[in-house]
Amino acid sequence: MAMAMAMAEALWLLLSPFLFLSVSALTQTKLTDNPADELVAVLNANRTAHKSSSFADNPGLACIALQYIKAYQGDCEAVGGSDAKKPPDSEFAQTFAPYCGVDASTLSPITGRFLGCQSKYVQPSEAFSMLIKNEKSLEILYNKNQTEIGAAVTGIDGGAPYFWCVLLSNGKHNSSFVLEDGVAKISRPGCFSGANDDCSGADGPSPFGHKWVYAITAFIAVGYAFGL
Repeated sequence: MAMAMAMAEALWLLLSPFLFLSVSALTQTKLTDNPADELVAVLNANRTAHKSSSFADNPGLACIALQYIKAYQGDCEAVGGSDAKKPPDSEFAQTFAPYCGVDASTLSPITGRFLGCQSKYVQPSEAFSMLIKNEKSLEILYNKNQTEIGAAVTGIDGGAPYFWCVLLSNGKHNSSFVLEDGVAKISRPGCFSGANDDCSGADGPSPFGHKWVYAITAFIAVGYAFGL
């Protein structure tokens, strides 16, 4: 018994710094039953594990990320392929911002964007691996000049394929992507982060519970700390 308690204490001393790191990142995001919020939590935990500060979750930017997805009109093959369906930058001010109720005069440059699509719904931790898949992606994620994040996920007509999008900006918190009425316009189908909105994101309640968010982000922090 004494040996077991000693081992448990030793394990806690070993892991507690990394668990604290993960939880401190998660406190930057108000978690709801929303896979977009959960993806932001996973990205922030990974980022802080690499000594970069957490992103500020901006609902205006996140709503725009959802509209960015919808511009692809469900064409999964267009993601990562030709730029035929890629929305022009002019759409951010002319279409996406007005739809989301974002004051166009407060738009900041989009300094990073990750977009992925799969034929089946995946958990936010798996979406992380799908979106952040090479050294260039990691450089963008860890860039200390990035300050704000908005994430979105949606299926098409309540089913497959499923799109995930993350937009990053170097805007100033509370003064960029400002919502005209102070509240994000909820758009269905789909979910976006920072809206304090319970959302299934795809085709039913997300199976990704909050306890698993803590477990997975803790694992990410520990894994990187030990070079796994």
